[in-house]
Amino acid sequence: MIAETASQIALPGELESPRAKLVYLFLSMNGTVTINELQNGLDMKKISLYSVLKCLEKENLISKDGDSYALA
Repeated sequence: MIAETASQIALPGELESPRAKLVYLFLSMNGTVTINELQNGLDMKKISLYSVLKCLEKENLISKDGDSYALA
């Protein structure tokens, strides 16, 4: 079921990094999340997540509100 839902989500063309795609898909399926929820859900280190999130935010693909992130 998750694979079917994920396959229906259109990824922006500017996403080249597998990690960026993974974070984008996680946000698209889970809505607004914190860095801890991303870390636990994706089993990634926070340092890696912050780097990916910064790039996604720079591309205006996500927005940050306090400690939470969501698709823009």
